Amino acid sequence: MAGALQSVANIPDLRRRITFTLLMLAVYRAGVQIPTPGINGEALASFFEKNSSTLFGMFNMFSGGALENFSIFALGIMPYISASIIFQLLTVVVPQLEALSKEGEAGRRKITQYTRYATVGLSLIQSLMISTGLEGMVAPIGSEMIVINPGWSFRLMTMLTLTSGTAFIMWLGEQMTERGIGNGISMIIFAGIVARMPAAIVNTFKMVGSGEITLIFLPILLGMMAVVISVIIFVETAQRRIPIQYAKRMIGRQMYGGQRSHLPLKINISGVIPPIFASSIMMFPATLGGFVKIDWVQEVTSKLAWGSPLHTLLYVGLIVFFCFFYTAVTFNPIDVSENLKKHGGFVPGVRPGKKTAEFIDKVITRLTVIGATYVSLVCVLPTLLINKLNVPFYFGGTALLIVVGVALDTLSQIESHSISRNYDGFLKSGRIKGRR
Repeated sequence: MAGALQSVANIPDLRRRITFTLLMLAVYRAGVQIPTPGINGEALASFFEKNSSTLFGMFNMFSGGALENFSIFALGIMPYISASIIFQLLTVVVPQLEALSKEGEAGRRKITQYTRYATVGLSLIQSLMISTGLEGMVAPIGSEMIVINPGWSFRLMTMLTLTSGTAFIMWLGEQMTERGIGNGISMIIFAGIVARMPAAIVNTFKMVGSGEITLIFLPILLGMMAVVISVIIFVETAQRRIPIQYAKRMIGRQMYGGQRSHLPLKINISGVIPPIFASSIMMFPATLGGFVKIDWVQEVTSKLAWGSPLHTLLYVGLIVFFCFFYTAVTFNPIDVSENLKKHGGFVPGVRPGKKTAEFIDKVITRLTVIGATYVSLVCVLPTLLINKLNVPFYFGGTALLIVVGVALDTLSQIESHSISRNYDGFLKSGRIKGRR
């Protein structure tokens, strides 16, 4: 990784990609500071100061502080993620979408287009709910109204502003994926979390100064963070390597093949997708309960409050479900088995074809169980830190998992670009030129 980073300056294409990504992230962070008209900023800030350790704080973290400022990017990228979840689930159960997904690049572009339309629809619904809920809310300190001039003019303006902001973020993410480095959507979430970390660190030292956190406990907290980061890096880079043997083949008078290789499988194949998907689903009832003042809605919201046993149980269940679901969508043991068989490869001691597919599927299932357990333990860490030790939410496992996972993935892509560039240069320098 260090060698890849050192060679960035010597690779123009990679340098342009990194520069483009940083510029797009700068545009995103600038938009976070632009407030939506019609909001009393001081009243809203006091509300989030009171509710910073609840699910609103989590929503605010994923939006990079945009919700706290109620900026034009207040909805963040979550509507797009929710729409992606819906269409990934529908692809499994709707034959037409399943057929589209198998049509290659053209089919995927069509599903992506449907996802964009669904993102706009979800953004309109969520922005209407938020604007309606804000009209009836007052600041905990001073009892000032958060909305200056309530009414349909404010609601329509908020719907248009927030939906446009989400559509723009979606476009930024797609541009970063295509022309930058790393996955654009993940990079936007990564930037939002990293931008909130300095404030969380300052808040921690304030809590130490006020006596809410003892000075002796601070080194323990830092040590705990170092251990969690080390575990995340270890698991995210760990692999289960399945040995592959290629049969020898006689071509003319020469013997080819017979070499050994391996099939690398990550322990956490699904990466950071399950906690992001699970968080986006768990945010919806809390958002609904925060803005809709109906008795049964409030009762359900109280039972699903952040840190409650039911919330933790559902959150872990969703993480486990999405670990298995995303692994099943992205990795097909039958296709891998057929490709190995086509190229003369086999797993020693396992028959090619169906038996190889069953063996790989068995290994994948075991790895997914380990990966889902690891992701669940890391992601419930914030609940323990907040409820038991009174630690700010931003030191939680979900944020660290996303930050470390996206950083490792981005460094891996930088290294791949560097290796590809060096390999191309080697081929060009060693290419034999024909006669003119």
